[in-house]
Amino acid sequence: MSAESAAKSGVQWSIEADGHRAVLVEVGGTLRSYSVDGVDIVDGFGTDEFSPGSAGQILAPWPNRIRDGKYEFEGTAYQLALTEAARSNAIHGLVNWARWRLVSQAADAVTLEFDLPAQPGYPWSLTLRSHWSVSAAGLKCEQEVVNTAESNAPWGYSAHPYLQVPGVTVDDTVLHVPAKSRVLLDSRLLPIGAQKIADTEFDFSEPRRIGDLVLDAAFGDIDFDADGVSTLTLSGGERAVTVWADDKFRYWQVFTADTLHGERHRRSIAVEPMTCPPDSFRTGRDLIVLAPGQTWTASWGIRY
Repeated sequence: MSAESAAKSGVQWSIEADGHRAVLVEVGGTLRSYSVDGVDIVDGFGTDEFSPGSAGQILAPWPNRIRDGKYEFEGTAYQLALTEAARSNAIHGLVNWARWRLVSQAADAVTLEFDLPAQPGYPWSLTLRSHWSVSAAGLKCEQEVVNTAESNAPWGYSAHPYLQVPGVTVDDTVLHVPAKSRVLLDSRLLPIGAQKIADTEFDFSEPRRIGDLVLDAAFGDIDFDADGVSTLTLSGGERAVTVWADDKFRYWQVFTADTLHGERHRRSIAVEPMTCPPDSFRTGRDLIVLAPGQTWTASWGIRY
């Protein structure tokens, strides 16, 4: 366990157990790296780099995009800043560039917290708390949020790790997504409908090689096991990386990093467990409503 200062990503907190090591950082409460026996599983970034392509970030109080940054909630219209200016969208929430604070730490675990203040476009205050731990079972994130405002608040959540199967290219990665449909998107990557994926090029309900397919897709109609857990797998040869999420997560976003530049272009795959699809603040689809004082929790993790 260690903590040290860095110029761009802030204080670094490393946790380690049974050969599993992760580094969380102050800026965004971000997962900067995760390795097993010295092998990188998360395609992270340097201490003095900005998180590229939202690598490892927490996306809240909404994941993905909101069209024109405009939405209506309980009869009132709101306007968010357009943080994806090229497409005129508000993207990935309000907490991914804020400085989170340390609540507790141990050799194998760390808890980080951020108080989101009420602000124009999102006039509700929230307290977010992420508990990260590593063990022989892998990396686990237990997420909590409390609505500290005096009225109902709209809420959605995701995390954005980029994953790589050691020694396997994106094209040669075998992908399994336990889903029956995908969200159809327009040129601004905003939803315009849904499609059953059976017998289409997006059908990964049985494991198969990605090949040259370009993916930036939200998959829905997720299958859960008897314990209420959904599992997405990337594999190649005898190696496999698994991302699991509890039943609070109704969608899987898979992104093959084709729009990233330089050496990060199509080098790894972002696997994002999401509670709601893109633009849910506008559509209301699977939007979570937090009552005043309500605490919401969810868990997800990575195994290798």
